[in-house]
Amino acid sequence: MPSHALKRPTLLALCACVLVAQSMVAAINLLIPQLSSSSLHPSHAEILWTVDAYVIVFAGLLIPAGALGDRYGRKGALLAGLTLFAAGAATSALASGPAVLIAGRGLSGAGAALITPATLSILMHLSGPEQRARSMGAWTLSIGLGGAAGNLGGGLAGQFLTWRALFAVMVPLAAVLAASVALAVPRTERSVRSAPAPSPSTRPRSSGGAPVGALLLTAGLVAVLFGIIEGPTYGWTSAHILGSFAAGAALIALFTGHALRASAPLFDPRVFGSARLRAASLGTATGFFGLFALFFVNSQYLQEVKGFGPAVTGVAIMPLVFGMAAAQKLATRWTGRPRAVIGAGLALIGLGLLGASTADAGTPYALFVCWLLVISAGAGLSMPALTLGVVTSLPAHQAGIGSGLGTTARETGAALGVAVTGTVLSSHSDLLHGMGPALRTVAVVVLAATVLVVAGYRPLARAGGVPLRHGAGGTAVS
Repeated sequence: MPSHALKRPTLLALCACVLVAQSMVAAINLLIPQLSSSSLHPSHAEILWTVDAYVIVFAGLLIPAGALGDRYGRKGALLAGLTLFAAGAATSALASGPAVLIAGRGLSGAGAALITPATLSILMHLSGPEQRARSMGAWTLSIGLGGAAGNLGGGLAGQFLTWRALFAVMVPLAAVLAASVALAVPRTERSVRSAPAPSPSTRPRSSGGAPVGALLLTAGLVAVLFGIIEGPTYGWTSAHILGSFAAGAALIALFTGHALRASAPLFDPRVFGSARLRAASLGTATGFFGLFALFFVNSQYLQEVKGFGPAVTGVAIMPLVFGMAAAQKLATRWTGRPRAVIGAGLALIGLGLLGASTADAGTPYALFVCWLLVISAGAGLSMPALTLGVVTSLPAHQAGIGSGLGTTARETGAALGVAVTGTVLSSHSDLLHGMGPALRTVAVVVLAATVLVVAGYRPLARAGGVPLRHGAGGTAVS
């Protein structure tokens, strides 16, 4: 299949898949009141795990899932992901207790981890150079649309239906998406690498250790994400959180040592020798750090302070989509200046958060929307270039790993944004008094990180880094 073979039905099918996977990150938030009073009688901790299970499993499995798609077939990984996503949704819809609901959320998160890197990797392989920026823009816009669709769907379900209905509708929707993928998405070339011949001058390396590497990396990422997400709940200096961070650091260190010794590692950590990859990953995390800090307080502000209902709240945040869509069109015109586009976009996110931090009970909705538009315009400008920066920093045969890295940066940044915002809010008497300081804190971090990202971002031809090991072998159609 030639690299320029991207057709419109293929693009629409892939973007629809990532939109639906992303929607389930946000949708559950607007159903928390209904879940709390449901017949499941979940505890506060069980509500938190219902929300977090999807994100933790999703983010923890992204890099291994992307690597598996590169190695064994991206279309197959996408179809498997949709199947897992549907199975998890069905489990949640039929849950007879909180534990089953949480397990279903985790299973859907595992499906999303297969879906997201596979979609971007397929787009990268099918898009020619002249299409690539437009394809990345459409893919990143779909992520934003997914967040908006999740809020809207969760709000509508919370006001007019039941929480079970939200999960139930995902089952036939995933089936339709799977049929669309089967018909519209071609198979792409996958990497088949044989191990290089051992050299007597080098230390022996293990082979066939990909499952061990995947287990170590996934466990390490899950431990770190647990610490970030649950830090505000348990306390940042509690044994639970410190132990989680320590375990995560130890597991990631073990993974790094294992990968450096392996002849064909699932993921080579030396890719982070690239200054461009480091800067693009930091920029991606920074953008989502700011966005999810806003998302965390936005629905609460509109419902608790402005008095909007769940469905109206879902509609009231839709301007975020319009800002992203308009700015994304500009971003595709300025693809030759990614550093400037990224810097301007991230700066707009920070400045928009500073503006939103001034909102109070008397702020007109129209003025608040202006700040939402500034923030969403910043995301629309910066995210396509950052996504492309992460993926193109790696060889073409590792596009799935690149997508996994980028999405892991997104989810980690999002988790940090919620954690930092929640921590600042908890030190104030109520949302109205804590929202301003929380958003200002996040804004300062975003603006400071923007300086680091712009300073570290390098054009592709000058990107540093240590070349990856490449064994003999070729490609095969999967």
